[in-house]
Amino acid sequence: MLLLICSALLLMSGCASTGRDASAEGPKIDRISPEELARLIPQPVAKLALEDLVRLTKEGSSPEQIIAQIKATDSMYDLTPSQSVDLSRQGVDAKVLDYIHDSREAAVRNQLADEINRREAQKQAEVARLKNRLWQQQRYYDPFCRGYYGLMPYGYGGYGRHYGSSFGLGLGIGRPLGCW
Repeated sequence: MLLLICSALLLMSGCASTGRDASAEGPKIDRISPEELARLIPQPVAKLALEDLVRLTKEGSSPEQIIAQIKATDSMYDLTPSQSVDLSRQGVDAKVLDYIHDSREAAVRNQLADEINRREAQKQAEVARLKNRLWQQQRYYDPFCRGYYGLMPYGYGGYGRHYGSSFGLGLGIGRPLGCW
C-alpha cells in the first residue's frame, strides 16, 4: 500500500511540473537608452525663425505660402504646447501649426523606424551566420559526409576528394544532400 501511495505521489508531482526552468526568461528586449534616443531623434533646425512665421502671417501670406516657405528652407521645429498657443494668439494659422507638428512627428517616426530596421537587419544577419555555423558543425560530424573508423562510403579519398569508385544516396553524384 505504501508503495502504491509513493508511486501515485511521484506520478502526480511529475505531472505538476511545467517542464520549464523557473530561471528561463523570454526573449531579451533590446531597449534604447535615453542618450541613444536623443542621438536618434532628428534635431530641430529652424532656418525660418518663429518670429518670421508671425511676420509672414501679419504680412498677409496664406497658410499654404507659409508652409511652402517652411518646406523650401527645410525648417523643423520642436514646439512646446505653450509656444504653439503663443503662435496661435499672434495669428499664425492652425494649418501651419498642424504642419509643423505633423512634419516633426513624421521625421521622428521615420528616424526610429530606420534604426529599428537597421537593428533587425543586424539580428537577421547574426541569425543567418549562426545557422550557417551550426549547419557546418553538423555537416562536419555527420557520419554520412565524413568517413569514421576507416569507412569512407563516398569515395576512397574521403570528403571532397574522390580518387576511386564511390556510391551515394544524394543527388546521384556520389555525395548525399548537404555534404558539399
